[in-house]
Formats: sequence, C-alpha cells, structure tokens
Amino acid sequence: MCGIAGAISFKEDMRGDLRIYDEMQRSLLRRGPDQRGIVVTKEAALIHTRLAVIDIEGGRQPMTFAGEDGTFIIVYNGELYNTDELRRELEKDYAFDTRSDTEVVLKSYVKWGEKCVERFNGIYAFAVYEQQSHRVFLARDRMGVKPLFYAECGDKLVFASELPALLEHPDVPREIDEKGAAELILMAPGRTPGCGVIRGVKEVMPGWCGFYTEKGLDLWKYWGLKAYALDETFEQTAEHVRSLVLDSIRRQLVSDVPVCTFLSGGLDSSLISSVAASEMKRQGKELHTFSIDYRNNDKYFIKSHFQPDSDPEYIRCMAEYLGTVHHWTIVDVPELVDALDEATVARGLPGMADVDASLLLFCREIKKYGTVAVSGECADELFGGYPWYRDKDIRMTDGFPWAQSTAYRKRFLAKRYADAIDAEDYVYSAYRRTADSAEKLPGESADDGRMREMTKLNCEWFMQTLLDRKDRMSMYSGLEVRVPFCDHRIAEYMYNVKWEYKDWQGREKGLLREAMKEWLPEKVLWRKKSPYPKTHDPAFLAAVTEKLRAILAEDTPLTGLVERSELERLLRHEDHVQWYGQLMNLPQTIAFFIQLDCWLKRFGIKLA
Repeated sequence: MCGIAGAISFKEDMRGDLRIYDEMQRSLLRRGPDQRGIVVTKEAALIHTRLAVIDIEGGRQPMTFAGEDGTFIIVYNGELYNTDELRRELEKDYAFDTRSDTEVVLKSYVKWGEKCVERFNGIYAFAVYEQQSHRVFLARDRMGVKPLFYAECGDKLVFASELPALLEHPDVPREIDEKGAAELILMAPGRTPGCGVIRGVKEVMPGWCGFYTEKGLDLWKYWGLKAYALDETFEQTAEHVRSLVLDSIRRQLVSDVPVCTFLSGGLDSSLISSVAASEMKRQGKELHTFSIDYRNNDKYFIKSHFQPDSDPEYIRCMAEYLGTVHHWTIVDVPELVDALDEATVARGLPGMADVDASLLLFCREIKKYGTVAVSGECADELFGGYPWYRDKDIRMTDGFPWAQSTAYRKRFLAKRYADAIDAEDYVYSAYRRTADSAEKLPGESADDGRMREMTKLNCEWFMQTLLDRKDRMSMYSGLEVRVPFCDHRIAEYMYNVKWEYKDWQGREKGLLREAMKEWLPEKVLWRKKSPYPKTHDPAFLAAVTEKLRAILAEDTPLTGLVERSELERLLRHEDHVQWYGQLMNLPQTIAFFIQLDCWLKRFGIKLA
C-alpha cells in the first residue's frame, strides 16, 4: 500500500512547483514510509510514497513504461489479488522486470486501456499519465477501499490519497462553504458519496474512472451492483458463499512480509483467522492474532441490545482453538482521549471519535510486529448483519437507518448555516438518491426491493465510513489492512441472494454461519453479533466533557460553525441521542466536537 498524489496541467509548466510537491509527498510519508519518488514533466507531477509488501526492491514508483504507443507513468496505491493470472496473460505481449503488481497494473493499462479495471480483483487507486497522448487516467476500486481525492483548480487537476496532502497544494482552498458545513454537522462521520467536504474538493467514487485532458475531467461509472435472478437452493447458495469467501481470504494472504489478523472473537474476524491459521500451518508457520480491550471494561461493561456480551471470553476461545500467537492491546482512558487529535489528523477530517482513536492506537501496536493485517470489515453490510436489516420497523423507516438524528443535529448548526440549509431536505435527498439507484427486478415484492435498497445504502454510506476509518488509521501507522469480505465478487453475488437465505434460522448472517460452520467452534459460530468494542468507563465521558469545556473557554473557530449554546447544553449531559448508530452516543458526540475543533485549527480551515 502507498500514498499517491499529483498535479496535472496542459497549459501551465508544472516544473516550477518542486517545493509544493515535496510538501505533498511529506504529508503522505506515514502511508508509505519505505520508499519515495517524484517524477516531474512539463505537464505532470506524479508523487509517491511506498509501503513495501510485494517485491520490495522491484516495485518502486513512479513506474515508467516506454513502448510503441508512447510513454506511460503510473502512481498506484493498492493490492491486486489476481496478479498472477493477469501477468500470465500479459506475458504473451510484454516482458516483466519485477514481481510487483504495480507493473501488472501499468502493462494492463497499456494493453487494455481504460477497460483494464474490469479485469482487476483488488483494492486500488491509481493515475496513469500518457505523455504522448497528453492525458491522465484515474481509477478507484469497485468497493471504495482505497481513497482518491481531487480538485479542479482552473486549468489544473490536483489529486491525492488523502485530504491533508491535497491541502498542501496552494491552489486548493482551505475553506468550507454551506455544503461543507452540512456534511460536517448533518452527515459526519459519513460523507455524501463523492464529496470531499472542503470547498471544491471531490472524491472519485467507488467503481468510477476517467480521463483528465485539456478539456477537463470526464469520469464515468465502470461497476455497480446489478440485479439478476438467482435460482439456487440454500445448499447451493451456501456452497457458493463458502467458495467465494475461502478464495478471497486465501488470495489476500499473499505477501513478502509477515501477515497477521485482527481477532475480536466475532464471526467475521474469527473466520478469517481460522482460514489464515490453516494456511500458515500448511506453510509451517504460526499465525499472530491481535485484539483490543479497554482497562476497567470488565468492571463497567453493561449488556445492551447492540452489545450483548464483551469480547475477551470469545477471543481466548478462538486463540486457543487455532493455536495462534496472540497479542493484546489494552487501552486506558487518558491515552484514548489524547489520541483524539491524532486520529483527526490521520483521517483528515473529524471522524468516529474514540472508535477512530482506539483503532489508531491498536494499529500502532500491530505495526510493531508486521506490515500486513487482515480484518473482517464489510461482512455485515453484505450478509445482513446489522440490526436495521432484521428489525422490520427500522428497515422500513424512510431514511438512513443508522442516523435518525437530523432534528437533533441541525440544532448544532450556527445560525448563518441553519438559515441557509434545509437540513431535512439535505439529508433526505441524499438518502433518496441512493435508495432510488438500487437496481431491482420487475415484479419483486416491496420487502425484496427494500432489502436491495438497504444493501445499496449500507455499501455506499455506512461501509464507506468504516473503510475510511480503517484505511486512515492503519495507513497512518504504516500498516496495510486487507478486507477479504469486501471482494466485489462477494458483493455482486450477495446482492442477489434471497433475504430468507441470509437470515437462515432467524440469525444475523445465518447464511455465512452455515456456509462456514466447519471453520469455527460452536460457541463462536453462533455468537450474537457484537460491534467494535468501546470503553464503558465513565471516566471517558468525564474526560471529554472537561476537554470540550476547556476548548470553549478559549478562542475557538468551532463556534463559528456550531452554536455555542448547544455545545454548552451537550456538556450538561441533558440529551442522550445517538449521533451515528450504536457507535456514537453522548461521549462520542462530545468527542466528535473536540475533533472538529482540532481539525479546524490544525489544517487552518476557514469558514467561507
């Protein structure tokens, strides 16, 4: 994995901004601490920082290929999981100098042009500059695992893996307008697909690609979830799921550096760890597994509908069952609060508060062992694991199921923004655009159609928020985290599986449990879903309350965006409204505004 950035202009000489390119590269060094490179021509500056995983010496970037059709230069962030198959096909026409997937991506583009993305199985964001054709091709993976932000600044295109790198370019304004304010207060930590929050900044959407030429940027959608009739028995469906899941996990264990796994004791991470342990054992190796917990959680944990039990018992069960070398990271309240600011810098935006901060601390500990970890994100979205899939009242509610808080959120908008933004319309219109775009089959029942909408909503919104979190917190620590359940083949298939199969035996992810039952002990196989663990220590609420109170006691840009009276009300703990599903309640809402203050100050964001 890597960090990429660049600036392109077909009317301005790009060779005069070397200091700017150095600063953009510097801001990406945590994503790629192993190697760095910059190529500058009259039209293009291509910037790269590398986290070396495959062919450590041979995969240096930017990478250039000069052939009959001209010179092509690529900067690439990602991992291809069908590299070997593509290389064998390409070797009929090209000689290869490295084992890296970067060279496979580059020569795939040379051979197949923009159609190359249709052949890729992987996670990626890349840019290819065609020197003779005077154009740049940009692409992002189907599921949106790897980020790619951009801004069109007059006759120039600036792009980068992360917002902080983009902001290092002086042509990109460090400002938010009314839309940015709406995103920060009404949507965050989620974002409207394609929105970069900063004025003029956008993001290439998952499954999109396109060309930048002297006429401007032309992007199009090359992939999306398609509806088709699936005529399979439950047994056939389970076999199909088993085959896809095993193939995806095994493909993603390939690496020239040690691979480990996250282990929460839940279904998804336990399945991945089980398959990984089996593969490691076959190679005569031991799997290292990693878990996180919080000091005093055994004392303060309280069962709830969303979190019926805590993880440690199940983690110990799995580690013993698999015989892994297990590592614990125990986080205490003071370091969690201290990490809120660093997590904001890592994400480049205010985010999921302690849910981000704890993952940042966790990834930092894992990095001490190795460079590649495998995690269980995205299974809930595709296999129907969340409560809002299974509770019909929530499922049929006309709005984002994890964010029914618009009336509460809009109270926080400063008057100048509250007067200019129709909060309900802003949120509902965004929800409706996604729901209406869900492809359905003629004659489907209302329930079946709604389940397609729910899958689309979860993949394009909730999952993207979690993928943002995973990418930024891990890459800030120089750790590559792979997500096998986010394989586009699984997504395509599961979009068309009957809900009664997904909900087998009335259990969340019942199909996945049945398909993979041979890989887990019964205790873990049928454990009720439990979300990412949080601290239950009341000291966290006390600490973030004190910190936000101290911020408000000084001069802060926060009150230009947020109503001070509502922040003061928040600090009195009068309301207990979920800010973002079960992941963000009162303590996390307070922590979010701490992060928002940090973001405005650290990046010098102005209110336009």
